[in-house]
Amino acid sequence: MSWVLALPLIIPFLTAVAAFMTRSSKSGAWVSLAGAILLLLAAIFLMAQVLDQGVVAAQMGGWGAPFGITLVADLLSAVMVLITAIVAVAVAIYALEDINAAKEHLAYHALFNVLIAGVVGAFITGDLFNLYVWFEVMLISSFGLLVLGGRPEQIDGGVKYVALNLVSTIMFLTGIGLLYGMTGTLNMADLASAVEDTDQKLLTVVAVLFMIAFGVKAAVFPLFFWLPASYHTPAFSVSAVFAGLLTKVGVYAMIRMFTLIFDHDIGFTHTILLWVAGLTMITGVLGAAAQTDIRKILSFHIVSQIGYMILGLALLTPLALVGAVFYLVHHIIVKANLFLIAGVAERLTGSTELSKIGGLYKSAPLLAVLFLIPAFSLAGFPPLSGFWAKFVLVKASLETEAWIIAGVALLVGLLTIYSMTKIWAQAFWEPHPNEIEPKLTTLDRPTQIKLLLPIAGLAALTVIIGLFPEPFVAFAERSATQLLDPAPYIAAVLEAKP
Repeated sequence: MSWVLALPLIIPFLTAVAAFMTRSSKSGAWVSLAGAILLLLAAIFLMAQVLDQGVVAAQMGGWGAPFGITLVADLLSAVMVLITAIVAVAVAIYALEDINAAKEHLAYHALFNVLIAGVVGAFITGDLFNLYVWFEVMLISSFGLLVLGGRPEQIDGGVKYVALNLVSTIMFLTGIGLLYGMTGTLNMADLASAVEDTDQKLLTVVAVLFMIAFGVKAAVFPLFFWLPASYHTPAFSVSAVFAGLLTKVGVYAMIRMFTLIFDHDIGFTHTILLWVAGLTMITGVLGAAAQTDIRKILSFHIVSQIGYMILGLALLTPLALVGAVFYLVHHIIVKANLFLIAGVAERLTGSTELSKIGGLYKSAPLLAVLFLIPAFSLAGFPPLSGFWAKFVLVKASLETEAWIIAGVALLVGLLTIYSMTKIWAQAFWEPHPNEIEPKLTTLDRPTQIKLLLPIAGLAALTVIIGLFPEPFVAFAERSATQLLDPAPYIAAVLEAKP
């Protein structure tokens, strides 16, 4: 199992080295794409192993658990690695045209692959200290990508991004230190039983520390201000991978910790999470409604949609966790795609400010259709993937008689329709204010393929999940079962041979 788990980490790191060495030529972009495809193959193989054998685990370096470096994948980890690889391939294709020679020379492709390695590492690590390490890998590489190009607004957004994330890091390390002092271990499987013999009140305090630390990474209320301040500033390829993946690592960490370790005081911790979920949904969607730039609207919608995922964790019922897992997968695909579409819109019209663009429906109908699919999915229109994700979470809320949060979820869905309609009306339906026709045919054929192929592929995934939800819901049900009954996860880790 060691190679099955290690390959998704080794491939992006080796790709980063190769891309850095070829950064002065266009071949670096193709190296990055080749690495993303290899990562996708490795992720598919890992998923096949998990589906066949259940939880798979391996001890790196010849040390057994709980002392060694553990890599472990259950269904949730495996699907997150797979979705990461899919987004990496889509963005790598898009970047062939989106990233100019200057950014390539500044090592965009190397930083991109280091970021992907950090994301994958966070999903399959089995101990808290290495989770911190992977978070730092993500932070360093993502900051490099944010400021690549050195424009003032990039530096401003990057400083805000790093400042709040450093606060998160300090709280994360503080929580790790306290937890290690209380239990003598940082292996997550070992912690699941070790925390039972600790002071439960102090453990609740530590749980809140982790909640805040991961809450910053996930951009939940009231810790989300760094996200809309930074996500609209870099290249569209960077915005897309950030939007799809970075906040989901924080959500994943919260789901893992608050189902495996911090499940001792659900009445307190998960009530806080329920409030956080509701306020995150509301503030995010209201922020989006107030914006007039496409990327800023989409950035605030990342925040609002994170609230749905936290809602599933807060309710902590089998159906709610099904909804959280389903929503994670759906949202990564949809949100990355919307940022890619925004990039093409900007290429054709010259801006992402709604008052300065228009005419895309008439002159670029293919792009209009490709926008409607993820936009309607984000808003929860049937039969797209977002409808089923919201349906499951609202149903789970009603089953637990959480009437208010169910109403909030439905209201936020309606306000999401308003924001998506605003983009449609001004960017696509109304004529361009300068009376130009932003036609796709102004781009040469290779450019069109590089920009539209990943968008079409992600849109197709959204449609497939929406039209054939049964296998995806069944997968989410199996994932939720593993989260609520972590015994196989714990056994796989502690029994894995070094």
